[in-house]
Amino acid sequence: MVLSVLTKWFSLTALAFGFAVTLSANQGLGSIEDFVEREMPNSGVPGLAYGIVTNGNAIVARARGVSNVDTGTVVTEDTPFLTGSVSKSFTALAIMQLMEAEKIELDAPVSDYLPVFAERPAGGVTIRQLLSHTSGFSTFQGNASHKDRTDDGDILAYQAAQIAQEEPAYSPGTRWEYSNHNYKVLGRVIEVVSGQDFATYIESRIMEPAEMRDSFVSDGTINGDMATGHRPWFGTKKAMTFNPSGPGSAPQGGIVASAADLARYLQLMMNEKDDILSAAGKQAMMQPASELSPYYGFGWFLDEEKGTVFHSGSSPGFEALATMKPAEKKAAIVLVNAGSGTGFGETIQLRNGITARALGLAYHGETSRTWQKALFISLALLPIIYLLSMVWAYRYRAALRAKTGPFGLFSLWFPLVTTVAAAIFILVAVPRIFGASLATIGLFQPDVGLLLIATATMGVLWAVFRLILAYFGKAAPEQV
Repeated sequence: MVLSVLTKWFSLTALAFGFAVTLSANQGLGSIEDFVEREMPNSGVPGLAYGIVTNGNAIVARARGVSNVDTGTVVTEDTPFLTGSVSKSFTALAIMQLMEAEKIELDAPVSDYLPVFAERPAGGVTIRQLLSHTSGFSTFQGNASHKDRTDDGDILAYQAAQIAQEEPAYSPGTRWEYSNHNYKVLGRVIEVVSGQDFATYIESRIMEPAEMRDSFVSDGTINGDMATGHRPWFGTKKAMTFNPSGPGSAPQGGIVASAADLARYLQLMMNEKDDILSAAGKQAMMQPASELSPYYGFGWFLDEEKGTVFHSGSSPGFEALATMKPAEKKAAIVLVNAGSGTGFGETIQLRNGITARALGLAYHGETSRTWQKALFISLALLPIIYLLSMVWAYRYRAALRAKTGPFGLFSLWFPLVTTVAAAIFILVAVPRIFGASLATIGLFQPDVGLLLIATATMGVLWAVFRLILAYFGKAAPEQV
């Protein structure tokens, strides 16, 4: 409130206005830089970049660290990062552009634009429902992988055809649930309606007008200027040797952009002008999409209490956070080239702390991560414990062979029942709980994925090993 009054007062002269913006930005940067100095080592991220918009005019971008731990290349404010689901705002903006061009109706069924959905379970889902995650597709469905290449390279068409064959987890228009499926389909709608491939449309209709010179849509190849992603690996961050985002994931997570470019993009979204989209269209994107979607607009999450519009992004090896306070014309973008670990090496406090300081939000840090750390340590210890138990069982195999009667049989076979049940829970139920397949979990957190498989398999192997020792070699009993 005070900042708003000062801004209006200083706007009486350009000189005074410029001085106020510079002073405010420098004071805020000092606090942010001190925080980054303290928190960056805890997060384990090799490099980060952030951009700030103040009073809708001043754009400041900063960076530190390295793009790749193996090469030591320095990160700059112009280094492109994979932005993950921040990309959804670009897809939503493209849909809104086509709507204003009278080529799309938000409440029309998707089958009007993609005939492959005609007479299919999701054929009646509307564009608005896709934009607002009320289509009925679940998070788990959206995180399933589809083939990322086709013979003719038309991956979005292929994916849309695959999704069209699926039954939504819930009746369309009955509940809100975040799903990447929605934006995969919207990406294909953009291609069909515009007559251009998704990357060409986004780069020519959004990035070029927004002067995003260091940004592009990922095509799955390794770009030399792009930051390298790093994934958690037992307390460290390991550089990736491949680009985790191909054309198939572009509409929901494939925008590659620098902090400076994204700051310009957020500035455009808040300027209340008719340019890349009408002012009314931008406003509509940052309002609740429907009664079922009170906290999500079109490509943006909404926090009415804080007055913020935001979206986080998470791709293998990268995490991002874009946040706006439209009423105050403030915005912040934070990009890191590392994924979070489980309890160890998490980046959420780094991203939230920078954002809070840039926008003047109250933030007291994350809650204790003890439970997450305990989970990771337990997963790391269990395979070792099972292995040691196999050694113990072999050493005292005579005692296993001596087990008889109902109680003896129970003690021999019950561990197999429990470990098989545990393996099913780990391999089937846990992915459902996290809304992602085991392969996807392994892609984002390879150490956790490995430990889940190791825990599930080693438990069953231990139980089977005990039975083998108990029922074979009885002719040569040993002393316990």
